[in-house]
Amino acid sequence: MIPIRRNASASARFESAVPQQPTPDSVPDATPEPVPVTDPSAPPVGSPGATAAEAAYVSRETPTREEDDPPLAMEAMRAVQILNPSGEVTMPRPERTRVMCVANQKGGVGKTTTTVNLAVALALHGNRVLVVDLDPQGNASTGLNVPHHTGVPDVYDCLINSVPLEEVAQGVEGIPNLWCVPATIDLAGAEIELVSVVARESRLARAIAAYPGHFDYVFIDCPPSLGLLTVNALVAAQEVLIPIQCEYYALEGLNQLINNINLVRQHLNPKLDVSTILLTMYDRRTRLADAVEQDVRNHFGDKVLQAVIPRNVRVSEAPSYGQSVMTYDPGSRGATSYFEAAQEIAERGVKEPVGRNA
Repeated sequence: MIPIRRNASASARFESAVPQQPTPDSVPDATPEPVPVTDPSAPPVGSPGATAAEAAYVSRETPTREEDDPPLAMEAMRAVQILNPSGEVTMPRPERTRVMCVANQKGGVGKTTTTVNLAVALALHGNRVLVVDLDPQGNASTGLNVPHHTGVPDVYDCLINSVPLEEVAQGVEGIPNLWCVPATIDLAGAEIELVSVVARESRLARAIAAYPGHFDYVFIDCPPSLGLLTVNALVAAQEVLIPIQCEYYALEGLNQLINNINLVRQHLNPKLDVSTILLTMYDRRTRLADAVEQDVRNHFGDKVLQAVIPRNVRVSEAPSYGQSVMTYDPGSRGATSYFEAAQEIAERGVKEPVGRNA
């Protein structure tokens, strides 16, 4: 048997580090407290059969519910908050309809993804929302699982044939407060056909203004170009939401977009305003993303949302199931980020919170 040597100095340090319990002799008039005897047959503490006295002996070191919640529980709590199963109005509704054009002539910056997820988030929380898919690719219609094959009445009929918007708008399945005006491949020829049409720049504005129902938000998903379709969206809108990918190329074409918006404001729509900038595809591992974010915030100031959309595979997977990330994986980082962005947009749209349930 190997003898164990005791290190006197180490033992002294260890014993001094352990808090010593006061003895009855060291505390005046103190009497020793009885030590509770645990009955082996008694139910464990915290079980339904445990008594209040037993519950009182739970250690102070037991973590609280917030500290003890596992990641799955936290994700489930976020999912319930985002899905809002009660249907209450938890995001303030604006006093008037906010028509927002989601535009950026650069492709792949997240225009359609932003349009779909913001619309779903606002609709889930009590707002009446209309999405107008103005991109011939029809990706917004796909993301909302709205039929947009050839022969389906779409936004092309509204622009070229003056069909009322309510005749082509479709309700989104599973989301009562959300409607979508789909886009088919026919819209690809609208750029040429609109050239000879009277008041070609304001066709969409007139269609939205003639809609008999009331919406809190109208989101217009623009194609990645600065043609007549985008001009129609800019004339119809009051606000422009610009998604900016956190990369250099996204910044390079931003000046041209701002110049076109200024031209539309001067000649066609004096009320147009760049109200919202949203940073998308943010990769926290790169310095470039931080540099782009700082440049955008320094240039646009308060117009840039505090919420930033990270790169998240769930956001990319959701359209293949005909869903937004809000319903596909409501507990994911992508869904949480878009929820925060929608909440920020809603709060910016009202001077003071609105609590109506209309």
